[in-house]
Amino acid sequence: MLEDLTGKLESVLRNLRGYGKLTEKNIAESLKEIRKALLEADVNYKVVKDFIQSVQDRSVGENVLKSVTPGQMIVKIVNDELIKLLGTSTTQLKSAGIPPSIIMITGLQGSGKTTFCAKLASFLQSRGRKPLLAALDVYRPAAIQQLRVLGESLKVPVYDEGIGDPVKIGFNAVSDARRKLCDTVILDTAGRLHIDEQMMRELVNVKNRVRPHEILFVADGMTGQDAVNTAKEFAEKLDYDGVVLTKMDGDTRGGAALSIRAVTGKPIKFIGTGEKADAIEQFHPDRMASRILGMGDVVSLVEKAQSSYDEEKAQKLEERLRRNEFTLEDFYDQLQQIKKMGSLESILGMIPGIGNQIRNAKVDPKAFTRTEAIINSMTLQERQQPSVLNGSRRKRIASGSGTRVQDVNQLIKQYDQMKKMIKQLKGKSLKGMRGMPFMA
Repeated sequence: MLEDLTGKLESVLRNLRGYGKLTEKNIAESLKEIRKALLEADVNYKVVKDFIQSVQDRSVGENVLKSVTPGQMIVKIVNDELIKLLGTSTTQLKSAGIPPSIIMITGLQGSGKTTFCAKLASFLQSRGRKPLLAALDVYRPAAIQQLRVLGESLKVPVYDEGIGDPVKIGFNAVSDARRKLCDTVILDTAGRLHIDEQMMRELVNVKNRVRPHEILFVADGMTGQDAVNTAKEFAEKLDYDGVVLTKMDGDTRGGAALSIRAVTGKPIKFIGTGEKADAIEQFHPDRMASRILGMGDVVSLVEKAQSSYDEEKAQKLEERLRRNEFTLEDFYDQLQQIKKMGSLESILGMIPGIGNQIRNAKVDPKAFTRTEAIINSMTLQERQQPSVLNGSRRKRIASGSGTRVQDVNQLIKQYDQMKKMIKQLKGKSLKGMRGMPFMA
């Protein structure tokens, strides 16, 4: 996420920290590089100008120039100003005093609106809510079908009437949610390839009739300033409550994320980080600023680990570790927990100091799949007693999993290293390790 921008800012700030003494001249030179990096990331020109001015005003003060670690002070100032630019605090969704809460999702066609509706439903489900999805995009049958399929995969009810009046469908969906005791209604409204009067009039009519508690505008994070300009027009005509940036996993620039709050005055509430239903993150300005500056995001990493944490399995694993009975089945379970946390690149990118090191490294996305195939090709005895894996067995496993004998040998080597590490930890407290998957 935002790899190019992060790499350039890290380089500038690293040089600043390397100066024994800061002067107004070398600060100005560094800010020029930061300005260039932000503009190349497609950040709004006025936003860049104001940001650089704020950093400069704070950086040339006596306290900074005479500080024991002036470079670190500049990094803190840049971080503070980024947080201010992104929104200073996390903004929560509004809820109804009496259920159901109604959330209206808007945006242009192709921005990932329908997919986000399903992601939001999954996000709310994980927090104990009971959502209902409503299909108001009556102009695109594929959108209705897509919502049905997504709802079915999540076991979330979907209300649709096929073709009809979107205003009436939205109103009826709320009544249906009450009958089904759903506490949240997510309205997937129609989009267009561009803003037009008919679409905006329809959205305003839905807003006035259904009276949603929250209106979210979904923007494609990869479109940069186009997303910001569209968000501004929607804000003027619909006055929505917050922004959702989708496809952030594929965006290496970051212009929309850094511009949209300043231009529209509306907070970013969620970001989409992939295609899967759980690839959604609540937006935290301080954490995003930390990621952009290459300082990691440990809090989000811990939250991801906790969300994939299985209490029962963790207790059983702890008992097995104490008895030194860690098997390839346990190894497999740990890989599954890591997979639930997201891609390996995203996990490593949240660890301070790691992001820059792995930026140019090649992380094989098929590594987990290969490991799973190898373990699944083993018999129960082989998984529980890896010591029986002689040459002929390894050859059979490689053939059955579509891998090479070298791959099987590499997996056994990783397993042996992990078992050795666990043995060294034996006798120490394992309780604090529960809930955090082992990294092979």
